[in-house]
Amino acid sequence: MENVWKLTEETLRQQCRVNGPIQAETRLREDLGLDSLALLTLAVAAEDHFRICLNEDPESPPATVGDFVALVESRLRD
Repeated sequence: MENVWKLTEETLRQQCRVNGPIQAETRLREDLGLDSLALLTLAVAAEDHFRICLNEDPESPPATVGDFVALVESRLRD
């Protein structure tokens, strides 16, 4: 399986312009300041790269980087 963490970190740094530390418990909105467009950019990058459909629950989207990585990995196993 390809490294989901690596793609996530690269996307956050290059496309979402995140400069600070990125850890599994880092919150996407509160800590990294991602808005809805940046979150969509992150999701689309993963979907395009891995050729998956995330279909996350709009009522409870991933809150942390670790949650996002776990979501992608679970879709890869499906």
